[in-house]
Amino acid sequence: MCTPSRAAFLTGRYPVRSGMVSSTGSRVLLWAGASGGLPTNETTFAEILRGRGYATGLIGKWHLGVNCASSDDHCHHPVRHGFEHFLGMPFSPMGDCAHWGLSEKRVGLERTLGLGSQVVALAALTLAAGKLMGLLDASWTPAALTALAAALLLAAARSVGVLIVHGDCFLMRDRSVTQQPARLQGMTSLLLQDAATFVSRNKQGPFLLFVSFLHVHTPLVTTDKFLGSSAHGLYGDNVEEMDWLVGRILAILDAEGLTNRTLVYFTSDHGGSLEAQVGTAQYGGWNGIYRGGKGMGGWEGGIRVPGIVRWPGVLPAGRVVHEPTSLMDVFPTVVQLAGGEMPRDRVIDGRDLLPLLLGEVPHSEHEFLLHYCESFLHAARWHDRDRGAVWKVHYVTPRFQPDGAGACYGRLVCPCSGVSVTHHDPALLFDLSRDPSEAQALTPDTEPRFHHVMESVARAVQRHRRTLSPVPRQLDGGHNAWRPWLQPCCGPFPLCWCDLEAG
Repeated sequence: MCTPSRAAFLTGRYPVRSGMVSSTGSRVLLWAGASGGLPTNETTFAEILRGRGYATGLIGKWHLGVNCASSDDHCHHPVRHGFEHFLGMPFSPMGDCAHWGLSEKRVGLERTLGLGSQVVALAALTLAAGKLMGLLDASWTPAALTALAAALLLAAARSVGVLIVHGDCFLMRDRSVTQQPARLQGMTSLLLQDAATFVSRNKQGPFLLFVSFLHVHTPLVTTDKFLGSSAHGLYGDNVEEMDWLVGRILAILDAEGLTNRTLVYFTSDHGGSLEAQVGTAQYGGWNGIYRGGKGMGGWEGGIRVPGIVRWPGVLPAGRVVHEPTSLMDVFPTVVQLAGGEMPRDRVIDGRDLLPLLLGEVPHSEHEFLLHYCESFLHAARWHDRDRGAVWKVHYVTPRFQPDGAGACYGRLVCPCSGVSVTHHDPALLFDLSRDPSEAQALTPDTEPRFHHVMESVARAVQRHRRTLSPVPRQLDGGHNAWRPWLQPCCGPFPLCWCDLEAG
């Protein structure tokens, strides 16, 4: 999921260590005006590189929080986590930003508020009827106040979509809100131009640029040039445009003479979202042979993502690495390259990728990797180097709906706990080196090393759990609720409307 995986990427740590997880079903930050976010005591690779003299920039999506106590304290903002320049959406593109068929919050809130208005209106009518029939010996005040409440709830139901668009779908340049609501159709050219400007401005010295695309995410905003350009519908068109954007950024490096001294890393924060469907149209991608998808805890379809690295003259082109690696590995890799020092006051779960990429070592340093769903450990993998096997143990899996399906259709994402998951005892075991699709669970009858593998992974899980410390969960309860006094706004709240990016 977006929020926890981005936290892991930037800090090199499992998100459960930083509190960037939930235990109540809130898989990501739900509002731009919430107090949750990446804690200020977490260290990002951007902070370390900035301390080493690097110019640092983030362009695109953040989704790791904005404010803590006021609408302008920016405690979770990119500028407080090492990025001296930011242009993008501090929250996330959503279907609700474009009043799309796939809705994250709007439809549910409209339904709840509308039902509430009907219930309260019925109560108002009951009070009024009782008064008129002489059954209630009271003033008209209760009936009038109840009717007013019903009218307010109805007004809220009718306006909540507009409020979401203004409250969550906006653009910031550094610390200032500059476009509210964001004009999504013009975002591609705006962000590309800013990337070109950043590179040109900082080409004489070292720089770190994190381009976090808004693409391949609902509402799949695609410019006219790429509509109909693929054989795979709107999602395919959106991928084509993102591919073009990657090419344009590489061309910028070429034009500035920076290609041979710039490491480029391309990846995704999670697999395809299988539940992103409207009718028979699929808007969340496809995960090939891999089972499951985005937000499904341990299944490969939500975990295996592209990891493409380019550094001409340093890294051999065309080399394929089949070792288990992680987004968390970016942290130690770039810190080491920049000559920085790794934090010594906390556990860093990532491992330096460069020896593996250079072919200096045959194996990844990761022997075990853990796979969480919210704060719940769903699966673990063991790279058994002596035997060349990668084992996966599933302790918990989501129950797909309907029965026999490959996802949790009818939901935005599969749940992590409760009655909609299955706890396996014994756990499910797969050999990914022979069965990457996780199609056939192994048993003691079919795998002689079954008990040895289970025991080895269980010991690794226990070692990992002993390294965890309790921290506030940023996605739970009040941390993930909308607070009007925290709402970023380009004018006096609630007059949140502006476009300082026009022209």
